[in-house]
Amino acid sequence: EFALTKIEESDIKDDSEKEPITEDDADPEDLEVFYPTHQWQTIRPGQAVPAGSHIRLNLQTGDREAKLPDSENGKSDRTEERRRKRLGRVDVDSNSFTSQELKKALAKMKESEKAERKAHEEEVRKKFRPIEQLKEEFEKLNVKMETDYEIMVKLISKFNSSASTLNEKVAALYDLEYYVHQVDNAKDFLSMGGLQLVIDGLNSTEAVLKEHAAFVLGAALSSNPKVQIEAIEGGALQKLLVMLATEQPLAVKKKALFALSSMLRHFPYAQQQFLKLGGLQVLRSLFRQKGMETLHVRVVTLLYDLIMEKMLLEDSQHGDQMEEKIQQYRQVKLVPAVVEQDWCVVVSNLLAMPEHDTREKVLKMVSVLMAFCKERYRGDQALSTTLSLLRSEYEELAAEEQREGDKDGYFKELLGSVNTIIQELR
Repeated sequence: EFALTKIEESDIKDDSEKEPITEDDADPEDLEVFYPTHQWQTIRPGQAVPAGSHIRLNLQTGDREAKLPDSENGKSDRTEERRRKRLGRVDVDSNSFTSQELKKALAKMKESEKAERKAHEEEVRKKFRPIEQLKEEFEKLNVKMETDYEIMVKLISKFNSSASTLNEKVAALYDLEYYVHQVDNAKDFLSMGGLQLVIDGLNSTEAVLKEHAAFVLGAALSSNPKVQIEAIEGGALQKLLVMLATEQPLAVKKKALFALSSMLRHFPYAQQQFLKLGGLQVLRSLFRQKGMETLHVRVVTLLYDLIMEKMLLEDSQHGDQMEEKIQQYRQVKLVPAVVEQDWCVVVSNLLAMPEHDTREKVLKMVSVLMAFCKERYRGDQALSTTLSLLRSEYEELAAEEQREGDKDGYFKELLGSVNTIIQELR
């Protein structure tokens, strides 16, 4: 139904006893289009007759003839002729075109497409350099794309090499800390022996090496149970406690506390071993050492997280795996040890510190210990005075927040924590 032309077939042969040339016999490239008028015209062999034309066989001459269908709206041949002149050499059927016209249209389309493609290529060349040029530049720079695994192998080798200088070993540890943050990289780090090398590095006589070794260890331990198990079996817990208990620079103890926190969180077995090895006493000693004030709030935050971790787990819905983990946490007697070693007062004394962030963390810890330290807190006159001063300070700051349009601001929340503790101590 979408044919451009339609040729009627005929079994009548011409005088030379040859079959008339049909569209199937003629080369499509050579077909000549027949332009009908309202008068009957002879159709020459090979001519393509437009669809819709009237075709007849002249019995007198034996020729096929065609003409336009009779006009239904009264248009004259002159109107049709003007229309044909205006449209040029196109068929009266608007959906039909000559082969030459199609060829020209396709040629124009190809030329236009080629020009657009060439313009796009020129634009790309202006924005980007050829791959050959990039390869040459990379070769000049001796740059090679390496996987994380390959990079860690080189860094571990550099750290473990006796030929490396102290600065080179520190630089290797610094770079390793970046890679082992990823869980999969930390597992690869374990499989290639890097974890044990770092644990052994905690015994170094160089403070800077111990600092960065603890930093790498803490990064590898974070939220990675497999590495946590291997680390505690490799003696990391004992070495970290020794670093915190002995005289070391503040930077070393800070990184050791970071690694210890990473090991204890969500690992009840490590928490149990921590208590057995006197870990609470070691942390308690930091409050008696000069120059360790910045570590105090970190210690309180760690203890708060460990206590809340157990409480939240016990309040959660129990499953088979969860029940097994709860049984492990029940072996950790952290809160009784905290109360026994008088952490109640150690924690509450930190409320006198000027930083609001520190006070926020301490207030949370005091609220958790309230159920176990209430009697101790009721007899602490210094705590009562501190709480009264905090309430006055935060009342003013909360009122200022409200005047500025912040109805549920930070200081209002702190004021609520202070008022809750005061109410419980009455």
